[in-house]
Amino acid sequence: MPASSSEAVRVAVLADSDTRWKWGALTARRITPADAPGSEKEPTGFVLRGRATPTARQLAETGASEAAPREVTGAEFLREVKDAEARGERYDVVVLALVGGTVRAVLQGLADLGLARRPVVVTGYVGVVYEKLADGLLLRHGADVVLANSRHDADRFRAVYEGVGAGAESVVEAALPFLGGAPHRPEEGRDTLVFAAQPSVPVTRAERAYVLERLVRHARLHPGREVLLKLRSKPGEHTTHLEEHPYQKLVRDLDPPANFRLVYGHMGEVLDRTDLLVTVSSTAALESLHRRIPTAVLTDCGVREVNGNHHFIGSGLLTSFDRLDRGEVPVPDEEWLDRQGVAAGGSYDSAFDAARDRVAQLLALPSLPPISPYYTAETAPGYLPGILARHRLDVTAPPVRDSGLRRIVREAARGAYRHGVQRVAPVVRRLGEL
Repeated sequence: MPASSSEAVRVAVLADSDTRWKWGALTARRITPADAPGSEKEPTGFVLRGRATPTARQLAETGASEAAPREVTGAEFLREVKDAEARGERYDVVVLALVGGTVRAVLQGLADLGLARRPVVVTGYVGVVYEKLADGLLLRHGADVVLANSRHDADRFRAVYEGVGAGAESVVEAALPFLGGAPHRPEEGRDTLVFAAQPSVPVTRAERAYVLERLVRHARLHPGREVLLKLRSKPGEHTTHLEEHPYQKLVRDLDPPANFRLVYGHMGEVLDRTDLLVTVSSTAALESLHRRIPTAVLTDCGVREVNGNHHFIGSGLLTSFDRLDRGEVPVPDEEWLDRQGVAAGGSYDSAFDAARDRVAQLLALPSLPPISPYYTAETAPGYLPGILARHRLDVTAPPVRDSGLRRIVREAARGAYRHGVQRVAPVVRRLGEL
């Protein structure tokens, strides 16, 4: 039976990092048909167990949900979807807040479950799409809804799908679900510069040390200004990307002044007291611009695809530390802002209307068509098998009984694995380069 406006819509979110959990949980609320009972209900959350599994602190700081998501493997998630249908509590919508390869694997897993009625599958991107555009999109093809965060992205997404002969009807223009907050209002006596750090941009130790040194120098040049380095993770925690050279470690080599400090927490709360947001290419720039906070995108390490700041060409935001030191503040291009969906001409409240309508239309169908991805054994026989093999989503295997002892052992193993990936592996790689 199709879901209708008289039935509650049950939504599940599967994420693989803290930032994607934030995107997925907030997106789930925005795309639920507004007239459906239970549309205000919290989505059921799941996070994939792996190298980037977020800690409880990281999940809480996203502010995306009061209920903590459950940690699962991909196979356990698929088994839950199947069991939920057997219990008469099927999920009507599944939001996949995952990297492209994992999306493709879960799509295959859902297609193989043999459900009486499969859920509507929604996916998208957590922020600026500046790398692997074609590969990431084609791995996501097969979802019922592929959300684009702006008109600019929607045009690019459709061009990729149509260019390879795949259907582009799944692409729906929306916006980042976490834009919001009060517009910027200067306060007498407050002057706060916030640098939004990224775990892998810039990537080299020398570049990251340079950025940190310039922030400290800026703080010394402007003793009346508070200079905050906003970090996403504490030492030992993982984010969407591995961080080989954390700023917390690099700052030990410096002697920063009292008006410079490291901060953590919810980005929205930090932006509440920000007077100038500086970054290399963080999605925080879009949050800042949406609130009309003065925003600067650095060119010091080059305007390069690897840095992601090439996305801001034409924005009017590109600048350098030398200019910031002189007190110059970039002025954003209004046309660029509108195409990127960050201001949306004041229409942000309606940015998800099309996505909500698309989901409602799919839920109203007597049955959903089979999942039909672009990457199949016919179109990508040398690529797809490796993607699927890496995820091993075998739902026929018996579930593991998670005893207290097993849970302790598993957590210890995860800690050892994280230490190896984040601490030991970079050292081994550097020794190999000598």
